[in-house]
Amino acid sequence: MVKFTAEELRRIMDKKHNIRNMSVIAHVDHGKSTLTDSLVAAAGIIAQEVAGDVRMTDTRADEAERGITIKSTGISLYYEMTDDSLKTFKGDRNGNEYLINLIDSPGHVDFSSEVTAALRITDGALVVVDCIEGVCVQTETVLRQALGERIRPVLTVNKMDRCFLELQVDGEEAYQTFSRVIENANVIMATYEDKLLGDVQVYPEKGTVAFSAGLHGWAFTLTNFAKMYASKFGVDESKMMERLWGENFFDPSTKKWTTKNTGSPTCKRGFVQFCYEPIKQIINTCFDEACYANMASSKYCPTRDDDIPPSFPSTAQKYRVENLYEGPLDDIYATAIRNCDPEGPLMLYVSKMIPASDKGRFFAFGRVFSGRVATGMKVRIMGPNYVPGQKKDLYVKSVQRTVIWMGKKQESVEDVPCGNTVAMVGLDQFITKNATLTNEKEG
Repeated sequence: MVKFTAEELRRIMDKKHNIRNMSVIAHVDHGKSTLTDSLVAAAGIIAQEVAGDVRMTDTRADEAERGITIKSTGISLYYEMTDDSLKTFKGDRNGNEYLINLIDSPGHVDFSSEVTAALRITDGALVVVDCIEGVCVQTETVLRQALGERIRPVLTVNKMDRCFLELQVDGEEAYQTFSRVIENANVIMATYEDKLLGDVQVYPEKGTVAFSAGLHGWAFTLTNFAKMYASKFGVDESKMMERLWGENFFDPSTKKWTTKNTGSPTCKRGFVQFCYEPIKQIINTCFDEACYANMASSKYCPTRDDDIPPSFPSTAQKYRVENLYEGPLDDIYATAIRNCDPEGPLMLYVSKMIPASDKGRFFAFGRVFSGRVATGMKVRIMGPNYVPGQKKDLYVKSVQRTVIWMGKKQESVEDVPCGNTVAMVGLDQFITKNATLTNEKEG
């Protein structure tokens, strides 16, 4: 497991092509916070054994008491990828180190405003759906919110362990269940799609759908299995991925693929034969909890999440600038946001205020869209009632401290460049809920 320091996080913050800003959204009790714990464990912040119990992003006493997320909470994670895992990646990147700014948001309908606060400062959304309960009312609500903010979604079909341990679901039934979940999610995405985003629907055979058991710390995409089986069958990975989903069946007795079940007892759907049943076999073989816990390291169940196509801050800001900025779309500020320019004017959006340990004090939490914000820097604060050219809801104040938000703790840094989330100390007297920050003398 990778251990990292605040200095390492700050160093990678300058590599804007290697930053991902993601919200975790879902219906209540579909496993967001537990799944987030597993991602935190994969980054080496907590032990895998306690993932799901720690609930790193549930920082309030009432959240722990009620077992639900009430406020959205951010955590920054560092991952170092292997060359092999990135060999098919075609986008821009600067080395193999990645910074994931992850925000866990509430699933209860009463806290929808917290979901909006999270979405405003992220570029992608990990949509979590319970594989048994399927797409629910709040799933549609948060998806609609995400697409309205031009956030690109990916999907994880979660709580897979229920299929194996609780309900004993056979492979074909499980496939049909997962297929319906994905289809229902895609119907919603198609309904609220934005032309600028293009096709936002998710497809297992394209790697935009993961299958996970957040409580037990394992997950996979079809990419993981395609890598294993491609060499065995003598085909490339993309071709193998297509065969692992949809109407593709394999008969070991004839060693042939067909587009329909031949009726032979050995003929099974590709997903069932090569993904679902190997996992089921491992679980059935594991009679003690320790063996099952170690299943995540098995070749059948990689815990890598690098296969999910991410949203880049430098790419997403190009099509989100119309949502983010109300001024002329050809001025220096819009241009700086569009290009995610670290040398441009500071453009920072505060999406929420987070209570500090000092009674009555708050951190201002938000996202830097251009320029950089630094400790001691004077900033121009424009609240929601600010009108250009007037002085109402307009203040100039120094940032006392800039902070990386790490769930239940915080790490102070000298400055934070664009493309990243940030928490700031010393602005709470002038910001009630949200605000826009620029350099002190910017117009």
